[in-house]
Amino acid sequence: MFNGILIDKDDSGYHTRLTSLDEAQLPAGDVTVRVAYSTLNYKDALAITGRGPIVRSFPMVPGVDLAGTVEHSSNPDFQAGDQVLLNGWGVGEGHWGGLAQRARVEGKWLIPLPPAFSAAQAMAIGTAGYTAMLAVMALEKNGVTPDKGDVLVTGANGGVGSFSIAILARLGYRVVASTGRVDQSEYLKQLGAAEIIDRATLSEPGRPLAKERWAGAIDSVGSHTLANVCASTRYWGTVAACGLAQGMDFPASVAPFILRGVTLAGIDSVMRPRQDRIDAWARLTTDLDPALLALITHEIGLSEVIDTAARLMDGQVRGRVVVDTQR
Repeated sequence: MFNGILIDKDDSGYHTRLTSLDEAQLPAGDVTVRVAYSTLNYKDALAITGRGPIVRSFPMVPGVDLAGTVEHSSNPDFQAGDQVLLNGWGVGEGHWGGLAQRARVEGKWLIPLPPAFSAAQAMAIGTAGYTAMLAVMALEKNGVTPDKGDVLVTGANGGVGSFSIAILARLGYRVVASTGRVDQSEYLKQLGAAEIIDRATLSEPGRPLAKERWAGAIDSVGSHTLANVCASTRYWGTVAACGLAQGMDFPASVAPFILRGVTLAGIDSVMRPRQDRIDAWARLTTDLDPALLALITHEIGLSEVIDTAARLMDGQVRGRVVVDTQR
């Protein structure tokens, strides 16, 4: 038996609880992992609170991230005792995820835990840091270098935003952070932001083209914010889009793309090929200052997950939430 967060749905409604589970209940998979740490992401909070149609089958253990030790494996790439991590692949949505003390998954979804990180550190980074690294790599691929000008990060107080700032600043970029919580400016500056702007300047309907302001951007907000970010991007700039906190609509025109040659790069972290994941995590070992993890994250136990998910949905949680599954 082991403990986990379980989401279920029946005629009486949607239910989420911390409960005891039997290993026989675990779904099919060729690797069983003893989960040491997981995380609480925005997508997890949507699933746990029922505020978004995340869960595709019931019952479901949420948690898009996990790190731990292989207990059993019929996959030739992994054996008992291996340290592994997982991000995405639909776990916590269509396949039981990481917010439990055990997980059974497909080995092809796992990658080795980088030796530079403990399981707790890897989950402090989690999908948010991994996605941020993929976004930075997309900017680099499209020629956005520190000498080209400022890089904007929207949703700066969130997990992806926080890691984007930290990575970009370490690589020498001048970072402009957009946030709805300007009272958190000192936190953003500690991460490396050189300038803070109020998200209200970007979140309302804007013009098809605006004054050129940044050479690149990482956007986790979507909707009018993404449209305005593109409209203000410099000639030959790149915008990496990886979120939809404001909405999944894109009320924009083609003007930035055909008049300024702007590139809009979509960042998918869920179904990313395995080698891309390994490359991104390798970059994180060198391009992220581990000393910042304590600033970006805080730790809770499984018993605190449900309440914390509600606070996250209400905008009351800053940065990353790491979950120690053993308490």
